[in-house]
Amino acid sequence: MQMEQEKVTILGAGISGLATAYWLRKQGVQVQVLESRSEAGGSMQSQRRDGFLIDYGPNSGLDTTPLIGQLVEELGLQDQVLFANQQAKKRYILQDGMLKALPTSPFAFLGTSLFSTTAKLRLLKEPFIGKTDPSQDVSIADFVRHRLGAEFLDNAIDPFISGIYAGDPEKLSVRTALPRLYALEEKYGSLIKGAISGAKDRKKNPEKSKQSAQQFSFKEGMQTLPNALAASMKGAVQYGCQVNQISREGDQYRVVFQQDGQENTISTPLLLSTIPAYRLSGSVRAMDEQLSSHLDQLYYPPVMVMYLVFRRIAIQQPLDGFGFLIPGQEGRAFLGAIWSSVIFPHRTDDQHAAFTVFVGGSRNRDLLEHDLEARQQKVIQEFKQIMKIPQDEEPVLMDRKVWPRAIPQYNIGYDEHEAYFQAFEEANPGFFLGGNFRGGISVSDCIKNSGIQSERILKYISQFAKS
Repeated sequence: MQMEQEKVTILGAGISGLATAYWLRKQGVQVQVLESRSEAGGSMQSQRRDGFLIDYGPNSGLDTTPLIGQLVEELGLQDQVLFANQQAKKRYILQDGMLKALPTSPFAFLGTSLFSTTAKLRLLKEPFIGKTDPSQDVSIADFVRHRLGAEFLDNAIDPFISGIYAGDPEKLSVRTALPRLYALEEKYGSLIKGAISGAKDRKKNPEKSKQSAQQFSFKEGMQTLPNALAASMKGAVQYGCQVNQISREGDQYRVVFQQDGQENTISTPLLLSTIPAYRLSGSVRAMDEQLSSHLDQLYYPPVMVMYLVFRRIAIQQPLDGFGFLIPGQEGRAFLGAIWSSVIFPHRTDDQHAAFTVFVGGSRNRDLLEHDLEARQQKVIQEFKQIMKIPQDEEPVLMDRKVWPRAIPQYNIGYDEHEAYFQAFEEANPGFFLGGNFRGGISVSDCIKNSGIQSERILKYISQFAKS
């Protein structure tokens, strides 16, 4: 088998698939990418409406890995990249109907009314609390209650998890969903000790922590990056390709897909899937029913993204932060809101303010079973109340996108799925499983993993080049 003369076939033209394809092509590897949609980007979808810029998926990324800067430079996007406004550093939590700033320093923590005196004193015990049992797959909720107390979970971690994962901290595994947090306890025995003692180690690491990394986007939204990657491929990306079945025939993988109403088949010795688990599952069922079963068990909650624009003069709440998150105990109709035009001011003119509101998630698994119009009106009503906007003030622009299956959840038991994914790859050399259901859900995680994935593929190819 002359691997160096063969193409690597990649399923999915989201950021994971495209970035991996880019690194491989730089090393002289032929690549073909099959994408079901008519454009690149996956969940990274950007659009202008009436002069306002909307991101229906990720609104930004964190510059945690050097690979991001490398892509920006090599794709010639330096004049397109934007970093978040300094005014957007403040983050709010809704408590008893009021927005309270999340403290970002020890002094601010002592002065905040977001936590009671009892909860603040409880943190002093954290360095002396024993480690979590490493043999147990512990939920984020149990981990935080053990180390920091129930109040910290309810008022900080619960809304954070809903905002990032659209997830449930009672079900997400701390080891797989928040590996860096878990690693602090594992290495230092304490989160507080780890935050202090680990500072020197983090300075030596070329990667930045998500707490210190700059937030970035592009003048025309996040889809700018996958669009530029696809354009650099010079025809290697094929659109409108709906994969129906994947099978193994000796040392080749046979991919059957629909394109323009016709069934097509390709055979490839190297296959990387970066499509969502629920889409891959049906394609591989005949090949490996157990793999399909593991993929089916990964839960993706529904999320509705609402984009609202209001006249700035009508907003009484000071626009001096990133946005706000809502703890579950507040019982609101939505999870939180990003103040989009504060973070990236170019998204509106000076007379307007734009917001991205998130609805649904694991808190509201039945979102799609109810009247979305009625839910939307309730969200707008509550949003106006929180932002101190008169109820008779109508949005200048309102748009929405519903993601029936939004973000893969790294729930308790995920380790078993990951173990099988590794076993499957070992049993099927040349078939690689990627995408955001492995290695992290964020844009920066996907880009970091694209580098790792490309190195794995290159190493596999080199085994045949030497033989």
